Amino acid sequence: MSDRPNVVLICVDQWRGDCLSIEGHPVLHTPHLDALALRGARFPRAYSATPTCVPARMALMTGLSQRSHRRVGYQDGVEFDVDTTLPGEFRRNGYQTQAIGKMHYTPTRARLGFDDVILHDGYMHYGRRRSRPVESYDDYVPWLREQAGQSAVSDYFDHGVNCNSYVARPWDKDEALHPTTWIGTQAISWLYRRDPTAPFLLYLSFHRPHPPFDPPAWAFEQYLHAPPYEPPVGDWWEQYADHREDHRHDAFVAQFPPHVLQRARAGYYGHMAHIDLQINRFLEALAEFELDKDTYVCFVSDHGEMLGDHHLFRKGFPYEGSARIPFLLAGPRTGRGVRREEVVELRDVMPTLLDCAGLDIPDTVEGRSLLGLARDERPTDWRPYLHGEHALLGQSLQWLTDGRQKYVWQSGPGREQLFDLAVDPRELRDRSDDPSYADDLHRWRQTLVEELRGRPEGYVKDGLLVPAQPPLTLLPR
Repeated sequence: MSDRPNVVLICVDQWRGDCLSIEGHPVLHTPHLDALALRGARFPRAYSATPTCVPARMALMTGLSQRSHRRVGYQDGVEFDVDTTLPGEFRRNGYQTQAIGKMHYTPTRARLGFDDVILHDGYMHYGRRRSRPVESYDDYVPWLREQAGQSAVSDYFDHGVNCNSYVARPWDKDEALHPTTWIGTQAISWLYRRDPTAPFLLYLSFHRPHPPFDPPAWAFEQYLHAPPYEPPVGDWWEQYADHREDHRHDAFVAQFPPHVLQRARAGYYGHMAHIDLQINRFLEALAEFELDKDTYVCFVSDHGEMLGDHHLFRKGFPYEGSARIPFLLAGPRTGRGVRREEVVELRDVMPTLLDCAGLDIPDTVEGRSLLGLARDERPTDWRPYLHGEHALLGQSLQWLTDGRQKYVWQSGPGREQLFDLAVDPRELRDRSDDPSYADDLHRWRQTLVEELRGRPEGYVKDGLLVPAQPPLTLLPR
C-alpha cells in the first residue's frame, strides 16, 4: 500500500439517503454500491445541511458550514469566494486533481483547485443561453454532436423533459450517449492519461438521478411495473397546502395521479440502477489499472428528493427525503462492513479525504474527519446535533437533528414541528403538541435560538424566535 493513496470522490445529484438496497429499500437494487459499503463504512445518518445544489456543493468543496460559506438558500450567479478548497489542498500537496461532470459553481469554468475540469452541469438555466457558444459552459454537448448518427444541433434536451420535471420517459438516444455513461467513459479514458508519477484526486460528479427522469429504457422499464408504492403522508402535510400546484410538472407541493408518480419513480430509480452499473464499470477499470488497493472511494450526494413524500417534491425541505443523503467510504485504512450512527454532513467530506491521504486539515475547515469512525473507532466526542436550513417557499425552513429527533421551525408562520425519528423514521406524526415531548421541544427551540442569535434576518429578538422575517439566500460577509 502506498503512503500517498489515490482518492476518488463520487458525487451524485439528488439521491435520497434511503435509496440503497443495503439500507432495506423495498424496490431499488444497488448491488455495486452495496458492495462498496460492505468493503468499507456507511453512515446512514448523513445529511445535507443546506439541501439544494448550490449551497450543498459549497460545503462539499470547502468543509465549511453554511454560516461560513454564507449560502443559506439557492442563488445562482454568486462567485465562488473561498480560498481554501478540497482540490486546492490536494494539488498543493503534489496530487494530480481532475473533475469530471457536474460542478455548479460561478464562474461556470471555475476550477476551484482542480488541474482540469471536464464539465457537464446538466440543464442550467442560469448558464445556458443561445447567445453563448455551448462550448463555454458544457463539454458533453460538443462531444455528443461529434458522435456517429448525431447532428450539429443534437442535445440532451431533444426529448423535451425539463430539469426539475416529474415527467418521465426513457432516454431517446443510444445508451453510450447518455450523460451518465459519458461520465464513466471520460473517467476510464482519464485513467490512461493521468500522470503515473503522482497520486490523484478524481472527482466524478454525476448529474443524475436529478431530473430529467430519462434513464435508458431497460432501467426505466424494470421499475415501471414494480408494485405501487404509497408515499408516507404525515398528519401535518396540509401546513404546505397553500403552495399546492397539482398541474405544475415541477411543483414543490402537489398530489399527482398514481400513474404519474409510478412513472416518476421508475425514472428516478432507473437513473440509480444506471449509475450503479457505471460506478461498477469504473471501479473494475480501476482494478484493471492495479490502482484499487491504493485508492479510497467516497460516495455521497448533494441532497435528496422528496419524491411525493407528504405530497412534497424536489429538495430544499428539512425532511428526511430531501435532507438525508448516502455517505459511503472504503479504502486501505477503513474497516469492512462498518455502519455508524453518528450524524455526519457534507462539510465532513473534505477533512475525511485529506485525512485518508495523510494530509494536514486546514484550520479553516469546520467539518470533522470520519476516517476514525470508518475504522469503527469510538470518538472522544462528536457533534451533539446538526443545524440545517434553507430558504424555500417564501420563508426559511430551519431544522436541528441529533439523528434521533428532528426539530423544524418554519420561519414564515413561526410554526414548529418535532419528530421522533427513533420510532417514526418516516416523519408521519408531528409531536410538537404532545405534552410528553414538551421538554424536548423547549430544549430544541432554545438550541435554535442560540444558532440564529445575531443573524441579519432578525430571526431572534429578546431570546425568542421571530417569525415572518424576510429570508436571505446569501448571508452578508
